[in-house]
Amino acid sequence: MQTLIDRFLALWNESTAIWIAGGWCMPPIALTAFCLFALAIHVWWKFSNKGFLRIPERVWRTWIESPGTGSGPVANLVEMGMTGRSVKEIASTFAELRKEELAPFDRDLRMIRVFVSAAPLLGLLGTVTGMLATFQALGSGAGGDKTMGMIAKGISEALITTEAGLVVALPGLFLQYQLARKYDRYKAFMAHLESACTLTFHKKSLPTKLVSRAA
Repeated sequence: MQTLIDRFLALWNESTAIWIAGGWCMPPIALTAFCLFALAIHVWWKFSNKGFLRIPERVWRTWIESPGTGSGPVANLVEMGMTGRSVKEIASTFAELRKEELAPFDRDLRMIRVFVSAAPLLGLLGTVTGMLATFQALGSGAGGDKTMGMIAKGISEALITTEAGLVVALPGLFLQYQLARKYDRYKAFMAHLESACTLTFHKKSLPTKLVSRAA
């Protein structure tokens, strides 16, 4: 147990030293990373709560046949979609549902893309400032240990901020891709659900139309 604590303390001290050596660009990169991953986890949680991946198609098709028998977000979509009294009303209802359901995800995914793009740019900004500090040390220094220390500090700042920006951006890019796939699947699910509701409405209204024509 003591060995693990010592290793943790050593890792913490090393991380703190690297953080300080990164200069003033490290706090903005950390803030970007926090916003990126917090928003990504929030979007992932919202997708999980929709339940469209967990419920089999045969189940929600029975809900279309008998609206109001199911429970959960998918059942609510079915119930609202089947309130239409014509194909046009069903299409209008699903257009409103898509706007209500997909717009928040679209907005959050755009913000995630902004954070993913901002992280390496902040790292590049740190690289530029670090190299400027290095060149300033070379231009104004008179040699010796002090000048070499200033040069090493500038190079460290340049490399650390670049690495930090990439460390944030690469997993963020992977998360963005996975969330975009879930978004596309949810959009396709809603289109499929609309088609199923429209087809069920046609089947239910067909006997009524035949009776009215016979009369």
